[in-house]
Amino acid sequence: MIVAIDGPAGAGKSSVARRLAHRLGFQFLDTGAMYRAITYAALRRKLGPQDHDTIAEMAQRVSLIMHDDRVLLDGFDVTALIRTSEVATQVFLAADNRRVRERLVQLQREFANSNDTVTEGRDQGTIAFPNAECKIFLTASAEERAGRRHAELKQRGEAISYEDVLAQLNERDRRDSEREYGALRRAADAIDVCTDGLTQDQVITKLEGIVQKRQRELTLV
Repeated sequence: MIVAIDGPAGAGKSSVARRLAHRLGFQFLDTGAMYRAITYAALRRKLGPQDHDTIAEMAQRVSLIMHDDRVLLDGFDVTALIRTSEVATQVFLAADNRRVRERLVQLQREFANSNDTVTEGRDQGTIAFPNAECKIFLTASAEERAGRRHAELKQRGEAISYEDVLAQLNERDRRDSEREYGALRRAADAIDVCTDGLTQDQVITKLEGIVQKRQRELTLV
């Protein structure tokens, strides 16, 4: 079974999806981390928007392994390195590149090929797994999402204002929705869940209920 969770940046998809997968006994796939890893690799090579083809070719060559909660890029653990605001603001280098997206969607499908999976991203229910048995669209207001992201970055020691985080988030939303391929879209058969005012535990309990209901429905088919 595949549970596809999509939604805008900062909606809490990664942390919620990871804990949901643990509760369900499913494996977890953080697709956002995959795009961040490719972005990190591009920045390490001092590549920019003008290096569209070079970044696409690099994405075909690098080794990218998602293992438990770790992200391994060419054998190196980059889990913490890809979570900086620098990578977040430049992630369009990978996310807006169609050839990169096609390569990562291929890896995502291979990852979920033989195991029950909770996967999260922007295009999981529309592009990567259009036939997923359960699709959820997780949202929150821009202000709520910026507050969460700001607290997360502050905890990691990054000096950045709430206003700057909000501006970055709004720009990310614009890019995600206007992207030519793999744009943020709500799948027609997705269930909407707004997380404003909810604790993480409340969100996870709500999602678990949605998945369990879908599992019961599938057993009756």
